[in-house]
Amino acid sequence: MTDDELLRYSRHILLPELGVEGQKRLLDSRALVIGAGGLGSPVALYLAGGGVGRITLVDHDTVDVTNLQRQIAHGQDTVGQPKVQSARQRMLQMNPLARIRTLQEKADAARLHELVGQHDVVLDCSDNFSTRQAVNAACVAHRIPLVSGAAIGWDGQISVYDTRQLEHPCYACVFPPDTTFEEVRCATMGVFAPLVGIIGSLQAAEALKLLSGTGSSLAGRLCMLDLRTAQWDEVRLARQPKCPVCSHRARHA
Repeated sequence: MTDDELLRYSRHILLPELGVEGQKRLLDSRALVIGAGGLGSPVALYLAGGGVGRITLVDHDTVDVTNLQRQIAHGQDTVGQPKVQSARQRMLQMNPLARIRTLQEKADAARLHELVGQHDVVLDCSDNFSTRQAVNAACVAHRIPLVSGAAIGWDGQISVYDTRQLEHPCYACVFPPDTTFEEVRCATMGVFAPLVGIIGSLQAAEALKLLSGTGSSLAGRLCMLDLRTAQWDEVRLARQPKCPVCSHRARHA
C-alpha cells in the first residue's frame, strides 16, 4: 500500500477485524453494481470511499430532477447526464484513486452472464423483478455472492445470496421466477428518501465484509424494514431443493 492509501483508509485499518490485510483485499477486489439510482448511489459512494479496487457501474438511465430527492450520487448540475457518468464524477470526488468502469446500458441475461464472471461480488440495486432474476441466475452460474436490496414506499429489504455454500439459498429460492405480481415503482408509489440510503448503505457494508473476509454475512437471512415505525424483522431462508436456478448446481457439486 502507498502512503496515500495508508492515510486515506486509516480508519478502516484501525479496525482490528479489518486492518492492513483486510484493506489490501478490498484494494484487490472487483465489484459489479447494477443500477445507479436510489440504492446504487450510496452503494457506489461507499465502495469507492472504502477502497474497493475496481468498480463497474451499469445503468441505462439519465439523471432527472425527480431523482434528486433521494439519489445522493447525483446533483442539479448533472441533470440530463447518464447516471453512471454522474455517479462516477461524485465517486472520484470522494476518492481520486478509485478505478471505475461505467456502462450506460440495460444489461440483458447474456450481458450479465459475461459481466458477473469478471467480478468478486455483485450488488443488485435494480428496480425490477426480471433484472433481479437475471442477475441472480448469472451469480449462481459463476458462484459469485449477490447482495440484493429493494425499497419502495416506506418498506425495504436486504439479503445476501451466496450459493458458494450449498446450504444457502439463491434469490429464486425465495422469489420464484414464475411468480406473478404487479410491478411497483417509485414513479407511481413514491419512496421515503432516507429509506434507499439505509438499504443501500447496508448493501455496501455487506459487500465490503464479503470482499475483506470480515464478519459474517446476511446469507440465509432476509432483513425487512418498515421505516414508518423503524421496525426491523428477520426471516430465516432455506435453499429450495427444487429451485429452477440453483438446484442443478447442488446436484453436481
